[in-house]
Amino acid sequence: MQHSNDAWLARSRKAVWHPCTQMKRHETLPIVPIERGEGAWLIDFEGRRYLDGVSSWWVNLFGHANPRMNAAILDQMNRLEHVILAGFTQRPVVELSEQLAELTGLGHAFYGSDGASATEIALKMSFHYWRNTGCAQKNEFVSLENSYHGETLGALSVTDVPLFRDTYAPLLRPSHRVASPDWRLAEPGETPEAYALRAAANLEALLIERGAQIAAVIVEPLCQGAAGMAMYHPAYLTRVRALCDEYEVHLIADEIAMGFGRTGTFFACEQAGVRPDFICLSKGITGGYLPLSVVLTTDQIYGAFYDDDVTRGFLHSHSYTGNALACRAALEVLAIFRDDDVLSANRHKAAEVASDFARLAAHPRVKNARHMGMIWAFEVVDAQAGFSGRFFSAALEQGLLVRPVNNTVYLMPPYVVTVAELRAVFDTISTLLDTDACR
Repeated sequence: MQHSNDAWLARSRKAVWHPCTQMKRHETLPIVPIERGEGAWLIDFEGRRYLDGVSSWWVNLFGHANPRMNAAILDQMNRLEHVILAGFTQRPVVELSEQLAELTGLGHAFYGSDGASATEIALKMSFHYWRNTGCAQKNEFVSLENSYHGETLGALSVTDVPLFRDTYAPLLRPSHRVASPDWRLAEPGETPEAYALRAAANLEALLIERGAQIAAVIVEPLCQGAAGMAMYHPAYLTRVRALCDEYEVHLIADEIAMGFGRTGTFFACEQAGVRPDFICLSKGITGGYLPLSVVLTTDQIYGAFYDDDVTRGFLHSHSYTGNALACRAALEVLAIFRDDDVLSANRHKAAEVASDFARLAAHPRVKNARHMGMIWAFEVVDAQAGFSGRFFSAALEQGLLVRPVNNTVYLMPPYVVTVAELRAVFDTISTLLDTDACR
């Protein structure tokens, strides 16, 4: 029994403080011990298999234990695992920075360890840019209602999820909130595009009033993940870019969750034809293998820090900045996208299962069914208190890992998932909606 699920569950409860978790819940809600992964599947210590419907918190792109990813990281491990990036450089970080610059139209990649780190870096860079250019009064930030950008203090200051934010409110810097373009908030008969432009007018009103004091607007392009996969029309981004130009405010695109093909294009901003002043990347950047984040920005912003005066430089740092293993993993991710035409393959899969998802969308308990790229989501109309935990547990019993956000059920699987597996998932979810246990 030493290697049974129960044994590892007990040891984890005793030794590990799990993230985003009220640990007392695990007196009744099971922790799932995973022994290994295989493609889109996770396998526990007793051989039970679970389809990873959330890409292990939205990070896994090409499956668990991917042979090509494994080989690339092993090759790099035998060459160089890490070297301090202050005053030194190495091949993977240079090549990754070059390739990301080509993909984004932005340059001089600055590396961190995770998504919240990327948000912190972008906020600090924007603030410091305005200080270096004689506009120190531009030190306020704007984010969307229901936005999520991380849980370190700077990132939490521009996050609008009360569960994460309220406890730490006394530690946070005040910031502005503007209307979310989430099309679920549109009036009856109002199109997603019309509502997006109405939401943008709310930002415009703030910029008219406070534009001289605002440093940057930060948005999750096209889809607000923690808000329950709140999707919106690209017209919002197009208008926000124009407003930021008009009022000399930076646009920060938080593509941490939505980059690397999640919305159907490599970066979500592409669908609006805009280039942000900063782009934050993480999660899928290493295919779910290693922690890494990066912020890219414009030459103009970089130039404002380039000076003989050390205090005008950007002195932010992490011990593992630009880690060689993580950068090599990211390079392999980019190579797989190119070699396997991943975006085209994903579009084909989504088209193949469109009718299956339409049948699920017709279920009487489903509303606001929506799809974008490799994301499927809907709300459960009669969900009662505790629904998300009950649905999570019931789905595990059926071999499916999903983590509803309140009454929103969503699917965000690794790109290696097959059409047959997606169809089976939709069938499983439909069956679960018919059970009393998932009320």
